[in-house]
Amino acid sequence: MAAHLLNRAGFGGSPAAIQKLADLGQEQAVASLLDYEKIYDPTRDPVWATPDPERLQKLREAIKAAKPEDAKLLQQQENKLQADRMLELRGWWFNRMAKTPRPFQEKMVLFWHGHFATSIEKIRGAPNSTYLMWRQNELFRRLATDNWLRLLIETGKDPAMLLWLDQAESRKEHPNENFAREVMELFALGEGHYTEHDITEAARALTGWSYDRQEQKFIYRPAFHDTGTKTVLGLTGNLEGEDFLAQIVKQPQAAKFITGKLWNFFAGQFPSARLNDALATTFREYGNDFKPFLYVMFRSEEFYSDDIVRNEVKSPVQWLVGSARMLESDLPPPFICSAITRSLGQDLFAPPNVKGWDGGTAWITTNTLLERYNDAVTLVTGTAQQLSAQDFTRKEGGAGGQKLARLAQRIQVGGVIVGKILTPAQRADKDSIVESLQHRLFQTALNTNQQDALRDFLDSKDKLSDADILTTIRLMMSTPEYQVT
Repeated sequence: MAAHLLNRAGFGGSPAAIQKLADLGQEQAVASLLDYEKIYDPTRDPVWATPDPERLQKLREAIKAAKPEDAKLLQQQENKLQADRMLELRGWWFNRMAKTPRPFQEKMVLFWHGHFATSIEKIRGAPNSTYLMWRQNELFRRLATDNWLRLLIETGKDPAMLLWLDQAESRKEHPNENFAREVMELFALGEGHYTEHDITEAARALTGWSYDRQEQKFIYRPAFHDTGTKTVLGLTGNLEGEDFLAQIVKQPQAAKFITGKLWNFFAGQFPSARLNDALATTFREYGNDFKPFLYVMFRSEEFYSDDIVRNEVKSPVQWLVGSARMLESDLPPPFICSAITRSLGQDLFAPPNVKGWDGGTAWITTNTLLERYNDAVTLVTGTAQQLSAQDFTRKEGGAGGQKLARLAQRIQVGGVIVGKILTPAQRADKDSIVESLQHRLFQTALNTNQQDALRDFLDSKDKLSDADILTTIRLMMSTPEYQVT
């Protein structure tokens, strides 16, 4: 039960971490994960994580005063700076997930990132675009288990979201409907629980919500707001953006929608109608605050039922970060981590569309399954031989990406230290090696045929080297059982 809780409410961990959680008992174990504010987090923000309006103003002035070819060069240099920072941001978050003493908080950030799916692909053209993506990431961290209405309001006013769904361009003469539509369809209610008229009226209510490009922050512009009477979801008046979002949260469906998505994310399947009703009722009883609801969810019998435990396909991020935590190893450099998760179908800060990633069995295809097996070599042995130039060129800079890939094929990128995960006594006995690694990687036993195959491999070696044991780990990571949690 402790292993299941840590796998789902975090990214897994070593046998020692699981045992420490188990020793607490269920109630205290859940509290130790959810009450993360009590735990010091040593992570520091990237040095560039500021609005920096003075630098951007100087850049604009320089581009405006320059000759066309010089202006183009200045813009290219800025684009490269933002691309470098974007890679750094991905690495910063990967490492934070892998090393944080607050794994549940980061798991919630990952949930909200997929829920309010916002992509750098569109934000890229905005000044200081990487800062905007970092700022949204921090918003999800700050309000990870806060209040539903507060989160909707602050996300709606978030600069990256204002740009992503074009709310910054909305005017009373031509209200933009993108955010109004998506907040009802994808973020808070679901299809069939609103009308096209609700969308039109909500878009009018949201006019005035805008973006200060100089200061890179939300700004309310009264001149842009439609002050006429609107009716949204049965509420009539001179509604503004917060009135609209408050009316959404008042709908019983809003609680069912978000609790159903949270259950699916953590349990690996959508709840039955009966369970969803119970979850929604609990959520509303707690005033739409997430933390007390999640306390109840993680202590429920249903969360530990046989059809839930070890029945969720690991997302690429869960596979990568969880592997590092279970094997007590460092992650590869950011450009390799980014290439791995991208090839597996989950490119952080670049979800495929506003719906985010489908998740579940969609993570596994013939190609991505083979990629997982190949990437296990990189993680376990610390070599990057399975990576190719095309992994880096699409988003990390053409020929420069090819150069990185060629370099990656020649460098060591970490890997598992055998002495860190097996004691001398365990290593001296081949049965103990299989048993210890099963416990570490699966928290259960493989089937007899798989165990026999592993033992046959070990028996074929007269004297086991570190490389042989690393191969054993890689073989275990290349089983179907390792792809689920």
